[in-house]
Amino acid sequence: MTRTELISRIRSRKSFLCVGLDTDPAKLPAGADMLTFNKAIIDATREHCVAYKPNLAFYEVLGAEGWRILEETIRYMGRDHFIIADAKRGDIGNTSSYYARTFFDTLGCDSVTVAPYMGRDSIEPFLQFQDKWAIVLALTSNPGADDFELREMEGEPAFAQVLRSVSAWGSPDNTMFVVGATRPEQLARVRSIVPRHFLLVPGVGAQGGSLAEVVKYGMNEDVGLLINASRSILYASSGADYAEAAGKEALRMKEEMSIWL
Repeated sequence: MTRTELISRIRSRKSFLCVGLDTDPAKLPAGADMLTFNKAIIDATREHCVAYKPNLAFYEVLGAEGWRILEETIRYMGRDHFIIADAKRGDIGNTSSYYARTFFDTLGCDSVTVAPYMGRDSIEPFLQFQDKWAIVLALTSNPGADDFELREMEGEPAFAQVLRSVSAWGSPDNTMFVVGATRPEQLARVRSIVPRHFLLVPGVGAQGGSLAEVVKYGMNEDVGLLINASRSILYASSGADYAEAAGKEALRMKEEMSIWL
């Protein structure tokens, strides 16, 4: 999916919601298997979101069966949504090229999350695919972000140097950045460094981030935001009405987003 196509879907659907499919086998409602659950969530939310983000940890733990469920889930999404493989890969160039082929060619995802710690040659293989995206970790929402991402390096925090470097390797057409909603005070600084790039923003919902603050400091003329919500949608209900409840929560978030579109 190209940048133009993504923006068009955001505008037409009046939503910049990404539904995170962090499907925990231990939290499935009684009688629901993982694939049935995923399909029901997709059916209930597809009109309200523009992206889906399966988190690979919840599938890989099941071995070969988990990969089968992941492949069928991605196929079921269709081609009308931006598909993010939340894999957080990043390794030496040859290994990264195979990771890229796995997610782009084999699974058919539009994008994959990438860890930048190993530098340029670990990221560039993901940037060699037409109309595909690398979504690079920059300023995450977890407490451990203080350990490295916010440490001062040459007069600015490390995440700012990641933004400057990676944005020069790619472009706003093939690179996004992960910036957590729980650190809205830093969003203005992020935007000053990467004014045109899309930001994937976790942390709204169960983690307590404010959508209004993210929009205030992070939105650009092309919207430039994908707001991820996982647990608050997936587990809006633990009963037989889980899909209906998920749809209602996704619609609520969409309606809140539509104010700015």
